[in-house]
Amino acid sequence: MLDIETFDNSRGGNVAYKALAHPLAARGLAALAAQAGSVAVFDPDGIAGPLLALCPDFDVEGVYVQDIQAIGQIRGGHVARALVDLPEARVESVLIAAFDAGRIAERLRRFLPPGAVLLTLDGAKLPTLWRTNPARYLDAVNFATNFVFFRDDGHFATRLTTANYWAGYGAKTVRFFHILFDATGAKLAEWDDSAPAGPGGYVLDSRVVRERFGLGPFTGQLFIHATGIAGHDVVKYALDTYATDNSASLSCTHDANAWPSERFAGLPAPRADEQVTLWIQNSHAVPIPASALALDRMGANAPVPLDVEVPPFATLALDVADVFPGLHWPAQIEFLAGRHVVRPRYEVRRAGRTRIAHVNVERGDLRPDPGIKTLHPAMGRGFLLPFPVLPRTRFKTILLPTPMAASETNTPLRVDVFAPGGAKLAEHFMGVLPRDHDCAVDLDDILPPGALPDGGHAELVYDFRNGGDANGWLHALFRFEDRASGHAAESSFGAHIFNTLMVYKNEPQSYTGKPPGLSTRLFLKLGFGGRETFCVLIYPASGPWLETSSTMLELYDGEGALLDTAQLTIACAGSFIVRPSEHFTAARLSAAGECGYVLIRDTTCRLFGFHGVDDGAGGFSFDHMFGF
Repeated sequence: MLDIETFDNSRGGNVAYKALAHPLAARGLAALAAQAGSVAVFDPDGIAGPLLALCPDFDVEGVYVQDIQAIGQIRGGHVARALVDLPEARVESVLIAAFDAGRIAERLRRFLPPGAVLLTLDGAKLPTLWRTNPARYLDAVNFATNFVFFRDDGHFATRLTTANYWAGYGAKTVRFFHILFDATGAKLAEWDDSAPAGPGGYVLDSRVVRERFGLGPFTGQLFIHATGIAGHDVVKYALDTYATDNSASLSCTHDANAWPSERFAGLPAPRADEQVTLWIQNSHAVPIPASALALDRMGANAPVPLDVEVPPFATLALDVADVFPGLHWPAQIEFLAGRHVVRPRYEVRRAGRTRIAHVNVERGDLRPDPGIKTLHPAMGRGFLLPFPVLPRTRFKTILLPTPMAASETNTPLRVDVFAPGGAKLAEHFMGVLPRDHDCAVDLDDILPPGALPDGGHAELVYDFRNGGDANGWLHALFRFEDRASGHAAESSFGAHIFNTLMVYKNEPQSYTGKPPGLSTRLFLKLGFGGRETFCVLIYPASGPWLETSSTMLELYDGEGALLDTAQLTIACAGSFIVRPSEHFTAARLSAAGECGYVLIRDTTCRLFGFHGVDDGAGGFSFDHMFGF
């Protein structure tokens, strides 16, 4: 396990981790280690562990602390000593493990060992151009970053789409900095681009990058860093993967989640006619040792270590059948990642078509919550996991619940299905599923023929009629298949409490405070290369809420100019398929361009959405949307 602290659901993201793990910081830390020689580390902020994990080049004599209660703790593999012992250290330097450490340095200077040079982490700061707040280094706005699975190999290209959503929070001059790594972890290119001055769209296509820098085929990862931001400190994006060799492959995925995790789950085993590849991408400047990563059949508790070292920032393709040759859908696999990687992608190949999807963070801090089983009636239906049922004349919709907490041993579940107008059509009790279940539900098996020809939605909910436990972190994988072409897409997400006046702990979640401050702000990218974009909006409600939404579609161009608006309403507990071409004229959409987008805005309720594109020839992509 890599000795780092990344994201905690009670405290949020760890800025010090981002400062130490940044690719440019890695270069600075390596230079600092070379300068330091034998070094004593003073650890005033408790970051010696991640510092030495992310830069093991330091020749550390010992770690020293000021807090009496910290003496004897293990920090970075060293037993912490009292700071009063520092003058006796036989070292060439003393490193203060802190940024902006000028005042500490002045106070410590008189207590240095004879001849020792005093250093701080300021020597590993990002260049000024890469910072939003130069006055305070460990400000979250200085580290708005993310990783992107990026590929252009003669068969597939990738296309990142986002927007300057920071402009809506007062940001004036946003800039994107990029570092592109190949499969070995070598840097292929480094550049920066201006974001639109207003809330415009931003597109980065691998074909354009490849031509711009004269690159050959590559499969690797793109590191992206935004400066000049306000309001949000994560780079959110949609990523399209599309065929460039006249094949029919097309898929899209959500952003990569910027925080490495101990475990990920929701990786499906292949069907007998499929190949599932897990893309393992090292998020750090230190190698992942052999056997530090492992795969496990969900619920088996028999992890299989991966006997391969992954170099810094490198990309490894792993065929899961090489680890579990006899395991097939609907079985599922855990990825024990040891905090080395951000949310990975997986690729499914079947019948000449390829699709990309992502696994999710499996939480280690959750335990069963008895309060969910006895929720007050005022909370209504409680936790809901809504997902689209695509028009059944064309598509199959398949559901696979995915345990997403390490402590989760069983999950009591029911599926409720709703028409677009909000009427409940069917329900199906799945039972109390064990952790190692292989229970997928094809909605064809629970809906009558002819139902939902134009689509609708379903909700996965807890159902305790036969007992069972719940933790609120209910997740599932949703697979959608074109009945004629065989093309498929899949997405996964988790449950929330939606649209109630009452609150249970931190639910329902809202961008603007507790209910009734619930609202919607979803990003819908436009189509590209002749493909048409679409999305499914769902209005889930745990309790009584407004009978209909008041939803606005706002069409923006690539510079952030508002070109047009359209109004629609969605019934409570209902859904709506949005195709921009049905709400905006062809001239308006042409003016918006491929860098334009639709902002889906609603101040009356929280909507949930899934988006994709349709190529008009049986190929499509589909994944959940992001908001800001």
